[in-house]
Amino acid sequence: MSKVNALILAGQRSKNGEPLPDALCQAAGIVWKALLPIHGKPMTEYVLEALENSPSIAQPFWISGLDKNLIRADLNQSPSADGPASSVVYAAEADLPYPFLVTTCDHPLLTPDMVEYFVKQSRASGVDFTLGLASKAIIQPAYPHVKRTYLNFKGESVSGCNLFYVANEKGLEAVRFWQAAQNDRKHPMRLARRLGIGMLLKYASGRLTLDGAFAHASKILNITAKPILLPFAEAAIDVDKPSDLALVTEILGH
Repeated sequence: MSKVNALILAGQRSKNGEPLPDALCQAAGIVWKALLPIHGKPMTEYVLEALENSPSIAQPFWISGLDKNLIRADLNQSPSADGPASSVVYAAEADLPYPFLVTTCDHPLLTPDMVEYFVKQSRASGVDFTLGLASKAIIQPAYPHVKRTYLNFKGESVSGCNLFYVANEKGLEAVRFWQAAQNDRKHPMRLARRLGIGMLLKYASGRLTLDGAFAHASKILNITAKPILLPFAEAAIDVDKPSDLALVTEILGH
């Protein structure tokens, strides 16, 4: 079976091509969040090492949002765009071959086991697009003080793991939807029309299941999409704020 390509999203909010001030970067005296040091090495290095030690992942990897020469010259440079979804679309429309996995530079707890589990389950599903999630029932017992954003479905609360699998061109429609939804985030009614009022009401009333949400998305996008629930609490921990950095530093120090 052919290997899966990998794209690392390493961009940050910017203006006129220059990164905007970030609290973590300012505290560390650096410009790019992707280069935030953890135990003496940029956090993106941890992501690269996880991918390098994953047998199912093809090398070299693609990186967007950061000049590859700032981290490793042997990476493939992918075009950057305004926002993560647009960066994925740009990469796919350029020369990133299918199938591909997408992750982020602020995921230093990523491990080969997580990558292999996600890829194996994604391939076995046979669908066009998968999204990695972790259940609150996995995360909270392991890290009770971690504040995570949960999506609350009927019988299941989940948090994102910054892992996406795009099997083919049809799967890219899910990313294009994400791209459009990002543009609508300040226009609730426009977003509601895109998702469907019925589904939003079902979610708000606690009657929408996780599988039901993906089935609905598959129908409106004319693709097949499924969630992949990972059995790793650390898969849902990224570095967004100082408390995240402190926790990740502690975990990686063990």
